[in-house]
Amino acid sequence: MRRGGPWVAAAGAGVLVAGGAAAYGLSASRGRSRRRSVPEDAAGRATREARHRDKVDRVAAQLRAHRGPGPLSFKKRAVSHEVPKSGDLRHRDRKIDLSDLDEILHVDPVRRTCVAEPGVAFVDLVEATLRHGLVPVVVPELKTITVGGAVAGCSLESTSFYSGGFHDSCLEYEVITARGEVLTCTRENEHRLLFEMMHGAFGTLGVLSRLTFKLMPARPFVRVQYEKHATLDSYLASIRRHAELRDADFMDGIIHSPAELVLSMGHFTDEAPYAHRYDWMRIYPDSTRTRTEDYLRTADYFYRYDRGVTNVHPRSFPGRLLFGKLLSSSRVLWLADRFHWLLGRFPPPVTVDVFVPYSRAAEFLGWYREAVGHFPLWCVPYRIDRPYAWLSDRFVAGMRDDLFLDLAIYGFHPAPGANPYRLLEEKLMEIGGVKTLISTNLYSEEEFWRTWNRPNYEAVKGRVDPDNRLRGLYEKMCRAAQGVG
Repeated sequence: MRRGGPWVAAAGAGVLVAGGAAAYGLSASRGRSRRRSVPEDAAGRATREARHRDKVDRVAAQLRAHRGPGPLSFKKRAVSHEVPKSGDLRHRDRKIDLSDLDEILHVDPVRRTCVAEPGVAFVDLVEATLRHGLVPVVVPELKTITVGGAVAGCSLESTSFYSGGFHDSCLEYEVITARGEVLTCTRENEHRLLFEMMHGAFGTLGVLSRLTFKLMPARPFVRVQYEKHATLDSYLASIRRHAELRDADFMDGIIHSPAELVLSMGHFTDEAPYAHRYDWMRIYPDSTRTRTEDYLRTADYFYRYDRGVTNVHPRSFPGRLLFGKLLSSSRVLWLADRFHWLLGRFPPPVTVDVFVPYSRAAEFLGWYREAVGHFPLWCVPYRIDRPYAWLSDRFVAGMRDDLFLDLAIYGFHPAPGANPYRLLEEKLMEIGGVKTLISTNLYSEEEFWRTWNRPNYEAVKGRVDPDNRLRGLYEKMCRAAQGVG
């Protein structure tokens, strides 16, 4: 979560899009060789640590020097994977520059851990760790999602049916508070509540400046087998069975329609008779309808959705031939952010992830078919091994499931009438589900804190940002994002 879902601009000539995307690609490539290269000798590690300390000192000094009532937000090298919004007040904020916090500091192949700065993109991280036969436990679907963004925005993927979110693999965070104090937090030390609350905080609890997280063994290829189901009952039963047996390395699926449901089961393998890529002419979601199995190189498996999850654009053969190589989801998001003022005239399609308790999935999808009716949906089973500290006591008391389904609704253009975001919020509050905050959020403040844990949030906020320089979570994600001060 996510993590961000891909969004495609509703306006703009092809030449502008292609030209802008190409320019972004040149900009984004600068310095990547440095970020991917991680020599593990003692001298190299000491040099990286010294460089990291200089960066942290600079950011802390900027925060300590801030004066005035205006809110702060962050300038980063990577594109934001939140859904772009035309009136977002953060466009006018004073910025703290975090753009150079983008280096892998250490890979430990014995302990299977990695230490990295928050701006490291997963595409660079996977390349570096694969040299040791390792990968992160959770790798989000878009190449330029960063490790810091994966914590702040709740990223998950097809290992989440047994491992939860990326944040569940994290062991330690370094956090710079809004007043410039540097804290190290873990699940065991005195700052354990800060550690737990950083997940899903969207930058409102300080600057995440370094992360330590787990890695897992990997093999060169992934074999994917596609189970085809004609009924929801069969589909849900198969998800539960695989989740209990844990008989695959990866599991996700595409619900193409209520009568065409595909479950994708992935297995690491050392050899493959062929290896497909889905970064140009081939469209991965479409392939799940026609194929019974597929082989991909491990890195290509992780980014099989990078050209779009269920809303791939362009879809035509000529369009993909001309622009398919250029228009990754991240580049489109970059363009949308640069031309955000156009979004008021050309509203983006509905882009939202909802987490539905497994036991209520059939009820939710029956309601969804009648109330919204947009397909296909991306389906990612997600295991919660403990109630998260950011969930309210009321929400936790009503939890009956340790398995949720993340249903990603991308690319939906609703007819005039009821707002689909609001319909989803109301239904999720009824069944004990959660909507990710990367999208449009219409909760009242009272409704918001039914799900999110206000006492825990305010306890940490009072410690790390007592002056509210970074806005509160509700203020930032539900008000400022909609242009309300």
